[in-house]
Amino acid sequence: MSSPAPFPIGAIRHCCGRAVTVVGDDIDTDRIIPARFLKCVSFEGLAAGAFADDRTELAGAHPFDHPEHQSARVLVVNRNFGCGSSREHAPQALMRWGIRALIGESYSEIFFGNCLAMGIPCLTASHEDVLALQQAIAADRAAELVLDLEGLEVLLQGSPAAPGERSWPLSLAPGPHRMLVSGQWDGTGQLVAHDAELRQTASRLPYLSGFAAG
Repeated sequence: MSSPAPFPIGAIRHCCGRAVTVVGDDIDTDRIIPARFLKCVSFEGLAAGAFADDRTELAGAHPFDHPEHQSARVLVVNRNFGCGSSREHAPQALMRWGIRALIGESYSEIFFGNCLAMGIPCLTASHEDVLALQQAIAADRAAELVLDLEGLEVLLQGSPAAPGERSWPLSLAPGPHRMLVSGQWDGTGQLVAHDAELRQTASRLPYLSGFAAG
């Protein structure tokens, strides 16, 4: 299991590190985090449940169990990733395992939104480019990715054993792109930053202040 980096704070413009691939279309949230792990009262400890059933079935051969992937920060997937139920435990499990960004062909709308609310970019690329990136990662598990959110590009830097660089274009809708690179994805952070204004507004609300409206 990865040792997760600190949770993202503020603007998110870059993500660098190794990548891990999970190949297949329509991978749903029940595969990402099986339902039995939803009994937890907090999200702490969910990393152990990430792809738990798939990992058990593959007996150590799942990408999340490969030693070279234990520090991975970018997850590369295929079409309609995160479909199924709306459980936010799925992106929580991935984040707590260590994932800080995803690249794929497409995502479930709810999964995408849950990731965005946590500061996890879900970028897209063409079918051909995703396959090429997955194949490049499989061929060199120690390669490093440099993900540029502002320029919408990912660069793969080969390891000393397989030197060289390749890059692929990425896509992200203008709204989520603006939220991430400006830091406006963090709703809680924005509330805290406007504490004084919120307190002033609350003081004028009769159901919060205890006074009748004047």
